[in-house]
Amino acid sequence: MNNLPYAILGRTNFKITRLGYGAAHQRPMTLKQADEILNSVLDSGINFIDTSPDYGNSEDLIGKFISHRKKDFILASKCGCNPGRLSMKLPNHLWTSSQIINNVESSLKRLKIDALDILQMHNPSVDDCVSGNLVDTLQKLKQQGKIRYFGVSTMIPDLETFLKWNVFDVFQVPYSALEQEHEQWITKISKSNSGTIIRGGIAQGEPVDKPVSNLWQKLKKKNPTHLLENNETLSSLILRFTLTHTNIHTTIVGTTNIQHLQENIEATMKGPLPKHIYQEIQKILI
Repeated sequence: MNNLPYAILGRTNFKITRLGYGAAHQRPMTLKQADEILNSVLDSGINFIDTSPDYGNSEDLIGKFISHRKKDFILASKCGCNPGRLSMKLPNHLWTSSQIINNVESSLKRLKIDALDILQMHNPSVDDCVSGNLVDTLQKLKQQGKIRYFGVSTMIPDLETFLKWNVFDVFQVPYSALEQEHEQWITKISKSNSGTIIRGGIAQGEPVDKPVSNLWQKLKKKNPTHLLENNETLSSLILRFTLTHTNIHTTIVGTTNIQHLQENIEATMKGPLPKHIYQEIQKILI
């Protein structure tokens, strides 16, 4: 087991590893592969896992292979999700009280647990939350003991309003060297005593996400090999850039490959980037 760095996740007081695991596996896995990667995550010392009903059979796999090790990790899932949307041509999300309650009940069954450590609304708008009276629903679920804390996966401009409400225990936002729009907002979230969960910390970039993909190409063209330490990869450099932000509590990085998992761990163990390297990356990406 590695001595990964930890942080306290805001007002939740959960002590979590700054490198988390995102269980939205992008590539198909056999049951054996799923068993191996999930248990390897825990064996490595990572103790924060993020999933969602939107992520295929992710919750089922977690329930099947590591629910018996629940004491070893903090688990966050999401709500507002509409898993049957593809076959029935329905909206991606439904922002009603009944949908959130159904999501939680179904997630608990799939995950084989009694309560979710963290429940996050999956990218609603401010209007969605207000019209559906969703915060009240989350608070009731917390009172019932079905969730311990709740938050929202979001981004600006909705983030600004959500932060003013002062009701969310955690915020999940995108951030990396290639996607720095939320840099100051991460600090504001932390100062509000809410937890900061980062997605996209390595910023591989989906093909449709042209701004991120274009910056990847810009960084590669600069060939910044002089910034890499001891045969470090560019992905490692980007992950370390993300973790250099001191107000980030955890960044969730997903993989189905045990070797890639180990590379992410090694990058995290290297620690924050030296100031001059951090600043040079910022200059390259202006």
